[in-house]
Amino acid sequence: MVDGHNLLFQMFYGMPNQILDRNGHAIHGTIGFVGALLKIIRRLRPSHVAVVFDGETHNPRKDLDETYKANRPDWSQMEEEETPFSQLPDIYRALDALGICHRETETCEADDWLAGFAHRLGKEHRVTICSQDSDFFQLITKNVQILRYRGEHSVLCTEDYIQEKLGICPCQYADFKSLTGDTADNIRGADKVGPKTAAALMTEFGDLNHLLQHVEDVKKPSIRASLTQCRDRLLKNRALICLAGEENLPFTIQDMVFTDKGLSTMQVLARIGIR
Repeated sequence: MVDGHNLLFQMFYGMPNQILDRNGHAIHGTIGFVGALLKIIRRLRPSHVAVVFDGETHNPRKDLDETYKANRPDWSQMEEEETPFSQLPDIYRALDALGICHRETETCEADDWLAGFAHRLGKEHRVTICSQDSDFFQLITKNVQILRYRGEHSVLCTEDYIQEKLGICPCQYADFKSLTGDTADNIRGADKVGPKTAAALMTEFGDLNHLLQHVEDVKKPSIRASLTQCRDRLLKNRALICLAGEENLPFTIQDMVFTDKGLSTMQVLARIGIR
């Protein structure tokens, strides 16, 4: 399962130079996307593949907090060719050429669809979500893992990885991040609570609900005061961060069956008329 926009942004801004086709249109994001996807596929050798993208629809999390992701660029103020979205049509045609199903969301975020696939398919199948977004850490189980693609430096995130890196279980990650906040999504955590303090609180209290119910048992006065003052914010944070995965999903497992045709990046581009 691939977080489409996440991979596109990584490739669009990660390529060293802009590449133009013979008509003068930028194609560097497309080249990077297809090349990275093929490397991911040949590393994981999956039986099923799907890519999901965020659609241009109202984000329901904005109803909870209008400042959610308010720090993101205003793409409408940029020339179309300067944005990653200008290369989506070519990427969709490349995915079609590869026989990979793809879809844009209409009523939720792509994260919610990916969570739905993880929750439902992960009961019987091994699922890998390809994304740099750490929100997906909360979905990790024995059957669900996260691939953070960085070429030769890619990292496969498992239960052991989260325990070693953060000192918590994946099931605690949404509560952990509610406490620390998330600058990428413009979510402010509890004052004076950093990753080490949040991990220690999760170890002692188990989850956010239990922590807030027993906040008087927090030993450090400044942390106890912060949690008390930020209670409503923390509960709202968890609602923003939690990926319940309850939305209707766009594909069945049969739709996602994939056979690698052995095409190179340039062969895929040639098939969709990019030279």
